[in-house]
This record gives sequence, C-alpha cells and structure tokens, in this order.
Amino acid sequence: MNMKIAFVGKGGSGKTTLSSLFIRHLAAAGAPVVAVDADINQHLGPALGLDETEAEALPAMGEQLSLIKDYLRGHNPRIASAATMIKTTPPGEGSRLVRVREPNPVYDACARPVELDGGAVRLMVTGPFTEADLGVSCYHSKTGAVELFLNHLVDGPDEYVVVDMTAGSDSFASGMFTRFDITFLVAEPTRKGVSVYRQYKEYARDFGVALKVVGNKVQGQEDIDFLHSEVGDDLLVTVGHSDWVRAMEKGRPPRFDLLENPNSRALHALKAATDATYELRDWERYTRQMVHFHLKNALSWGNERTGADLAAQIDPGFVLGEGVAAPV
Repeated sequence: MNMKIAFVGKGGSGKTTLSSLFIRHLAAAGAPVVAVDADINQHLGPALGLDETEAEALPAMGEQLSLIKDYLRGHNPRIASAATMIKTTPPGEGSRLVRVREPNPVYDACARPVELDGGAVRLMVTGPFTEADLGVSCYHSKTGAVELFLNHLVDGPDEYVVVDMTAGSDSFASGMFTRFDITFLVAEPTRKGVSVYRQYKEYARDFGVALKVVGNKVQGQEDIDFLHSEVGDDLLVTVGHSDWVRAMEKGRPPRFDLLENPNSRALHALKAATDATYELRDWERYTRQMVHFHLKNALSWGNERTGADLAAQIDPGFVLGEGVAAPV
C-alpha cells in the first residue's frame, strides 16, 4: 500500500504523540516512511527520540522554498519561473515529481534520517514558527513548502507519508486537507475535543475526505460512550494511559515492542484503516481538487502577489498518478 496520512487535532490532544507512535509502528514493520512535521508547534522530532540539539539542527523546509520550487518546476513550460509558483501550483507535463524511496535534492536539503526500532525514517520539518510568522507570508511559506511537496508526490506501493499538522483554517483555505488518503483526527473525550471534529467534518464534507477519529486520553467506558454519541461511526479506536509513552516523554523509551497490547492493537487498527483506503484512490479527483484550490488561491491573492496569471499554470491534460513517467 502507498498512503498519505494526516494527523490533526487541537493543541494538547496528543496528536503528535500518536503520529509518532504510528510512524514507529510502520518503521517496525519495515515500511519506508517519510515523516513531516507541519504543525505550528514543532514537536515531532523529539517525539521520535531526537534530543533538543538534534531537533533544533533539523533543516527547515520553509527556508528551502526556492530550491523546492526550482526542483519541482523542472521543465514545465507553463511555469515561467520559480518566483511565479505558489503553494497550490499543481504539477504538469515536465514537472519533477518526488517519490518516497528515491534520492533527490529536496530530500538532500530538507530530510534527515531518524533511527527507530526496526529501521530509519526520513524526517522533514517546516521549521519553528515565531509569533512574527503567524498570519503573514513567512508562515504560509513554511506550510507552503509542505503543500508543494505533497502536490508533486507520487507514493508507490508499501510506502507511507505521515504528516503531523494542525487542524487550523490555513489547511482549509489552501486545500492541503484534501492531499491525504486518510485523516486521523485526535480528539479527547471533551466538548472542545469533539467541536474540532465537527469543524473538520464540515469543511471536508464536499471533498470526499476520509476522516476517522482517534479518541485519546480515554479513562473508561464513560469516555468511550461520550465519543461514540458525539462522532458515531467515525470513531475508529480509543487510546488510554501508556507507561511506554510516559517513559518516552522522559527521554527513556523502552523497546517499541514493549508498548502495551491495547495501544499496539490501536496502531494496527490505524494501519488497517489506512491500507483499506488504497482501493478508493481517485487520482483524477485528487488532481481536480488541486486545480480547484489553485484557481481559488490565484484569484484571491496569487495573481496579485506574483504579477502573473496563475490559471495558465494548469495543464488540462495532466493527471497525477503512479504511472506518470519522471522527466529526464
């Protein structure tokens, strides 16, 4: 299976912890994994076992935006220059696509291997956000680097790309929330936890987004019943207290195969749900949605920002998919 997976949720929900456990689970099964930290709060590196110095040394995708654009543009005649690319620019004939296992300049500049039980994963991060970034172009360039990467990604069989991202409005405006085969929304059994779910469900309704809820910090049947009553069949699994996670948060994780059985079963359920969506893949719809959000962003700010007609970047005959040949 080859899948793109998003973990979303409000701050403090345990989203990053769960995404890091899922990444460890995939790596332990021997699957090639690219892990991407696209959250405003950059915590995925430490959750995967990096110390503070190692996490701070990770290269920021946002700082490599020019390189990313130059590489992905390739020889696409519809894109005059990297300067006219925005975060929603879709690929077309002549664009360079990226694949999970390959070496390429984007990975050289932005990805670093992280050793886990059972194998290594590639980790990419947007880079730390400051208060000055929020609401301005710097913030968009950081998440925009991730979006361009996803727009040009062709993931092959038995490969996984796991993105730890916020549940915020920026991913809705740009269309990044449609880039995934499945989205896991991590929710605590509280009114606030399920309100984030309702907002996401509402935005995603018209776009065929596969959304499943992972109930976290669940302490008993009453919490499970509450989540069932609020989210219904979208509740996939629930996760409770974990001594393994407590040890990991202290920087002393035991071997991953010592994770508690109920939590290990929950991770198996996440992988099974992920793999089941492979048969539902619709590359034409995926490409159509890219075009939809690109036109929307072009009209609202992109044309003015770049001084170009960004609708001309769309290649009407191009459909992204596993059979697309890479340009020389």
